[in-house]
Amino acid sequence: MQILLLSRLLILCLAFASSSARPAPWVMRISCGARENVKTPPTNTLWFKDFAYTGGIFTNATRPSYISPPLKTLRYFPTSGGPENCYNIKRVPKGHYSVRVFFGLVGQPNFDNEPLFDVSVEGTQIYSLKSGWTSHDDQVFTEALVFLTDGTASICFHSTGHGDPAILSIEILQIDNNAYNFGPEWGRGTILRTAMRLTSGTGKPKFGVDYGGDPWGGDRFWNPITSFSQNFDHPRSTESSIKKASNAPNFYPQALYQTALVSTDSEPDLAYTMDVDPNRNYSIWLHFAEIDASVTDVGQRVFDVIINGDTAFKDVDIVKMSGDRYTALVLNTTVAVSGRTLTINLHPKVGSHAIVNAIEVFEIIIAEFKTLSEEVSALESLKTALGLPLRFGWNGDPCVPQQHPWSGVDCHLDSTKSKWFIDGL
Repeated sequence: MQILLLSRLLILCLAFASSSARPAPWVMRISCGARENVKTPPTNTLWFKDFAYTGGIFTNATRPSYISPPLKTLRYFPTSGGPENCYNIKRVPKGHYSVRVFFGLVGQPNFDNEPLFDVSVEGTQIYSLKSGWTSHDDQVFTEALVFLTDGTASICFHSTGHGDPAILSIEILQIDNNAYNFGPEWGRGTILRTAMRLTSGTGKPKFGVDYGGDPWGGDRFWNPITSFSQNFDHPRSTESSIKKASNAPNFYPQALYQTALVSTDSEPDLAYTMDVDPNRNYSIWLHFAEIDASVTDVGQRVFDVIINGDTAFKDVDIVKMSGDRYTALVLNTTVAVSGRTLTINLHPKVGSHAIVNAIEVFEIIIAEFKTLSEEVSALESLKTALGLPLRFGWNGDPCVPQQHPWSGVDCHLDSTKSKWFIDGL
């Protein structure tokens, strides 16, 4: 009888654990231009065949970087087919998502065939490709964290007169609803565009899947750096477990904190400078874990974090603030940048060296208001009825992004409804 009761109790516990376990996040990966679903090594990742596009032509792809997904096709959008073309993916569950687009090339990389165009997500322009992007691994894709609330995901590509937009792949990966909450301004009215993710002290670029990270963290790409200033800092690494690494809502992989850069006696400050777009706000996330064997207790390493000359965090003591050695600590702040560079400087105050494990920088973008859905439907019906040629490019939202409204359409913002409406044709 006692054994029977224990068996039933065990079954109930297992059932409760199963019902309370968090389901896997919603994932959609599209191999642009593909006629069939594709699985790619080494992780056997599933990419769905091409669908939901408004136009364009499929062809064989040239991957501009070794970090690009190993896919063989792409979809490009000739300017003769209109200045705006989109992917409109339906039946997307309401939630918070990482939307990532990898760019491709038709032919071998060179200046003449390097297309430059703008990218928008849900009617908000998030990125403009810069000349020379094919030579920089971290510029062969763009990524944004966005709330999708109406059951669709609209990703559009806007020609700027220099080549045809060419898209290798699109990923829509659900993440935690509270991921990257940077404060009161965070939420459905903002989009975070990834400007840079850096893992320090290692030379191996990795995606989240390579780290074996929690899928609710998204498949983040971490760009490696072995030195901020050659010969003035040294890498550190450990195989020890890192506490508090994979906590919600950002779910950082433990391995991110198992490598670091440490400054030296010849240059006690640890500084990193990156190019940014001016007159923008940036959300900065700094990652620390005390993995240096020379630091064993509270008070042995204390430093200030100075960003573009202003002290963002004073008297950072990793062991004290995280609670122990080999324990993850994440610090977040928002800064307004008027110039074209962002410099993060760790300045030692106690102990002669600073340490950092990883850095993330996001551009904070205010999401555009959308056009009233009834008016969008009316214009799409008019487009079909009139048989407008493709060169008009009436795809996406008629009024936004404001940099690329539909040709021949006059828009007006109704501030009381937070919606755009059509004021004339």
